[in-house]
Parts: sequence; C-alpha cells; structure tokens
Amino acid sequence: MKKSALSLYFFVVLLTSSCAQKVDKGINLPSQINFTAESVVDGLQNPWGMAFLPDGSILITEKSGKLIHFKEGKKVEVANTPEVYDRGQGGFMDVELHPDYAQNGWIYFSYSSTDGEGSGANTAIMRAKLRDNQLTNKEILYKGVPNTTRGHHFGSRLEFDDEGYLYFSIGDRGNRDENPQDITRDGGKIYRLHDDGRIPTDNPFVGKSGAKTAIYSYGHRNPQGLTKHPKTGEIWEHEHGPRGGDEINIIEKGKNYGWPVITYGINYSGTKITDETTRPGMEQPIYYWVPSIAPSGMTFVSSDKYPYWKGNLLVGSLAFQYLERLVLENNKVTYREKLLDGMGRVRNVRQAPDGHIYVGIEGKGIYRLEPK
Repeated sequence: MKKSALSLYFFVVLLTSSCAQKVDKGINLPSQINFTAESVVDGLQNPWGMAFLPDGSILITEKSGKLIHFKEGKKVEVANTPEVYDRGQGGFMDVELHPDYAQNGWIYFSYSSTDGEGSGANTAIMRAKLRDNQLTNKEILYKGVPNTTRGHHFGSRLEFDDEGYLYFSIGDRGNRDENPQDITRDGGKIYRLHDDGRIPTDNPFVGKSGAKTAIYSYGHRNPQGLTKHPKTGEIWEHEHGPRGGDEINIIEKGKNYGWPVITYGINYSGTKITDETTRPGMEQPIYYWVPSIAPSGMTFVSSDKYPYWKGNLLVGSLAFQYLERLVLENNKVTYREKLLDGMGRVRNVRQAPDGHIYVGIEGKGIYRLEPK
C-alpha cells in the first residue's frame, strides 16, 4: 500500500473510531413535536445568561462583555458594565435577579475579572442596579484568586434558594490537581453568600483554619448549570466532565463531589485520569453522561404551558447542539429526549415568569418555545 493511501486509511479508521465514540444510544427522538421555536431576539453571538424583568423585558449577557436590554422589540446595549476578560471560556457570563427585585432592584452578574494581583483573570460576582439603561450602585461580592492566564473552567452560574441565599460556581480553572479538593483554594467549588456578599455563619467551613468560608461544596470540575428544584427547593447542578463523565448533582452542604479523585470520564487523549468511580466520603452524581454532551444551562419545567413536560429537567448541549429533556422519578433519570436537534450550540435555557421556556443559542439568539 502506498504511503499516501496508508495515511488516508488510518485517518479514516481514526475518524470512524472517534465518531463511534460520540454516538449516544441512550437518547430518544420525540414521537411528536408539541411546540414551535419562535425567534425572539436575533443577532446574538454568545447569549450566556438571561433574566426576565417584571415589565416583560429581558436582560441578556453576551460573553464578549455586552449587556443587552431587550424591550418592546428593540435591543439596547447597557452602559457602565464591568470590564471582562474575554479569553477562552471567560467573559461576561450569568445574570440573575434578586428574588425581591421588584422591591430592591438588585441584579447579580458573574464574569471573568482581572482585578487583583497576577496575570490573567478569575471569576467575580457583582451586583448592581439598572437605571436608564446603565448599571449603577455596582458592588463586587466575591472574586476568585489567584488570577491565571488559563482560559477555561470559569463556572459562573448563579441561583438563589428559597431562603434568599445566593449560590454560584467557579470551575477548577484548569488546575484539577490542586483546586477542587482543597478548601483553602478557590476553584472547583459551589459557593453560598448572603445577598449582600456576607458569609453565612452556618456555611460548612466557617471556623476551619485557612478555608475559603464562602465554599458550600467542593470537588467540582466546571459547573455551568445551577437551578432550584421547584418543589424541594434543592439546588441542582450540572458540570462538564472531561471526555465523558458530565454530571448532574444535588448540592448538599459541605459535601465532596469527587473531582478528580473519582470520575466517569477520561482524559481527552484517551488515557485514564483514575481507576476510581466511587470512594467513601465522595458523592455520586444522580446522572452522568457518556459520551459528554457539554451541558450548559438548566431549568426545571413547572409551567402548565407544557403539561407533558411538567417536572422534567431541560439541559442545553453545546457539543451535540440540542436541548435535552430528562424525565425524573425519585431523583433518577428514566428517559431522555432530544429537542431542537441541530439548531446550534445551546448555551442557556430558562423558564420565564410567564411560564414560557426560552433558549439561548450561540450565533443566533433567544428562542421561545411556543406550545402548539
């Protein structure tokens, strides 16, 4: 066999093998489509987060650093936003309204910030108010340290619980051997704060020598999904695994979720990270994906507008470019379904106060799922 033909042969074999590893046989196609995807906001590049204001308008973060206020069919760029480190996976990430926004006007943001010593950036949490399409009263509530030039695993999702505590994520920042298992270091953690940035006195590591007392759970890789269960009030999280091993977890106080000591994934090169998938004292996910779907954004369906989906979990897939619907029974996934197949990289999914589901797709914009 000639050298060129031999090279082509091995390329085809490698490509075929790689594609075969990406086949997900555990997901179903819907037997019927009970909705249409209606474009609401077009011309967006990377709509990372969205929040719905009481007047029906939408705040949308663009990873590049823009904050868009979409109202009455028009996009207006909000002024006086924080300076963001738009590198790799970093940028202007999530946005979340205070549960009592109508009374206090506070809006919460996550972004990659260069503030502090050292080159690069780390995840920061800020709150501010919106007045005349500019941010005012800006306050930094938390800033991860140290800065690093590594451009991945910023985490950055935000969520409030029923008691008004703010939860947020910071990924391991590409330093899996040090950050996730060390409670004296930022990264690979879920954090909990009072709405004004104070540390709750009952956080699990308050009083521990050297600990970052904002930490609520640890042993995470890169959480880009946080949502509150509509009935139990529990905070659910999903995180990117390596090659395989994306996870869904229910976040509990002080618990260790294992990364990288235990994982259902392997290195991108195909080599092992560890032989262990379980270990005493480390939590098991309620579900894990192999192959990885690269999950981003997550919401429970509690709306009567989608009666067949009520109680289901919706998760965006960046890698396979669809919206995934997961049916749950007793916190176990019993059925998976692929929606919006091929529409693009689903960055975020939210249920609006009016009950509609909104989906953010990279390179396109925001879509509303209209029941038929």
